[in-house]
Amino acid sequence: MSEERADRNEREDPADRAESDLGPLRTVADYQFGRGAGAALFPTGEAFDIERSTSGRPRQVKADEGRLVTYTTDGRFTLGLAGGARLCSALEAPANRVVVGDESEPFVRDGKNTFAKFVDEVDPAIRPGDEVAVVHHNGDLLAVGRAELSADAMLDFDTGMAVKVRDGAGERDD
Repeated sequence: MSEERADRNEREDPADRAESDLGPLRTVADYQFGRGAGAALFPTGEAFDIERSTSGRPRQVKADEGRLVTYTTDGRFTLGLAGGARLCSALEAPANRVVVGDESEPFVRDGKNTFAKFVDEVDPAIRPGDEVAVVHHNGDLLAVGRAELSADAMLDFDTGMAVKVRDGAGERDD
């Protein structure tokens, strides 16, 4: 790192640096999840904990409720449960959602993968590799993960993994 750059980084306020990162992160979120996702994930005026790689690039973005996203080296986000919850509350259904019923709800909530056989509804725009929220018919967020099949395949197939679940929401609070 050059002396000038190191000196500038020492003088820069971490809060200013975090705010300057949010514009590009909002743009990535809007591109990946749809219009309005950036504002939903990273609202203006909220404080975020941004963990950085050794090169200073944002890696994980956390809020008070937990991890929102991880910014991967391929320029895309992987969702945390907190990020999935924010997207579900801000974007109109069925955007970025895979809907399952009562039969698979406890397993998915526990962090088990979602199988095509149990998918009842899905955002028709989902492609393999997309980050998705797995929700129950009643709207409860059960898990977040990566789609392994296209939307059509999730609805057509009777076998196969539809979503590789990364984080399950855990037990219900009933």
